[in-house]
Amino acid sequence: DEPVADLRVRSAQLRGVEVDARQAVAAIDEIPVLCLAATQARGRTTFRGVGELRVKESDRIAGIVDGLSALGAKVAVDGDDVHIVGPTALHGASVDALGDHRLAMTFAIAGLLASGRTTITGAASAAVSDPGFLAELERIRS
Repeated sequence: DEPVADLRVRSAQLRGVEVDARQAVAAIDEIPVLCLAATQARGRTTFRGVGELRVKESDRIAGIVDGLSALGAKVAVDGDDVHIVGPTALHGASVDALGDHRLAMTFAIAGLLASGRTTITGAASAAVSDPGFLAELERIRS
């Protein structure tokens, strides 16, 4: 079992960081949503050695780059490293979760941050992680 916690954040000024390959491997499933958080951080965030993301349910690196770029984020890939510069005001867009639950969840949260409408192809794949995720997100949004 992985550790679980409830977090309550009152406010936070996010700053860009460098996540080395050892840290990235320990949080590999969280990298998509951490990339989203990095779009709102001040400065450059780098995730090093995340090539494993290419062989998950989808090529998550391509999905992250395509999806977050469509939303207006400044995302680049260099080998197995992902670089994000923020903060960026996200705008609604059509994105593709590639049938990947982690990308679907990340893009759904991004849609809450974005101005305008965000449409996610393959959003239903979020149910792999949490069947009630989209309904709960909609409840929170309302």
